[in-house]
Amino acid sequence: MTSDIGASRSVTTDSTTPLAARAIDVVREYGSGAGRVRALDGLTIDLFAQRFTAIMGASGSGKSTFLHCLAGLDQATSGQILLGETDLGSLGDESLTATRRDRIGFVFQDGNLLPHLTAAENIDLGASLAGHRPDRAWRAGLVEHLGISDRMRHLPAQLSGGQRQRVAVARALLGRPDLIVADEPTGALDSASSRSLLEMLRACVDDYGQTVVMVTHDPAAAAVTDEVVLLKDGRAAGVFRTPTHESVLERVGELASHSEETA
Repeated sequence: MTSDIGASRSVTTDSTTPLAARAIDVVREYGSGAGRVRALDGLTIDLFAQRFTAIMGASGSGKSTFLHCLAGLDQATSGQILLGETDLGSLGDESLTATRRDRIGFVFQDGNLLPHLTAAENIDLGASLAGHRPDRAWRAGLVEHLGISDRMRHLPAQLSGGQRQRVAVARALLGRPDLIVADEPTGALDSASSRSLLEMLRACVDDYGQTVVMVTHDPAAAAVTDEVVLLKDGRAAGVFRTPTHESVLERVGELASHSEETA
């Protein structure tokens, strides 16, 4: 196998598949002077529509920073983050807030639900803040498909970890966003709940035609995706498609070995 571990290059698939989002030569720096840290170092990635992509790399590789920039939660120091044709860096605060609310769905490690709202109210939160009335038929189908119809009046503290994540997935899907981002979504779950959540994210792509980008350190989680993008030192370090548990372990191991050799 020819390895591209350690290379800095654009991660692409084919030119006929529409792009959901792009990172173009993105740099993200924190601090200044001697304490300045470059978390992303000229990162270029193409993310294709209606695919499930995993972002992997060692601690400090820039994967969470990239996801936050992609989701409009953080701003690149230089370079571009494009959501479709929209350059997130060109948006003012109000437009960026509206873009996050209307075009991006979020699934975080802990669900990130508001504790004083019921499951139903958490699902409807984005629509409520925007002054929109949710599509009731779509919402009912989502909660039925996710198996949480009988939990709509429960507060987050009354739900299991897996149920909270199901609520988070329903909230992310409610507005039919252009992109769903998931940051270590299985990190706080047991193995059974993790499998269930991954099946739901897989179904977001297969059944609903969504685009999902997930940061994970778990080979089992990455194995359910369409492709895995590896990061190293804030740069793209390779991509492989139709991953398996074994191929993820192999490629992540290659990346770690290369890092040790060049340290």
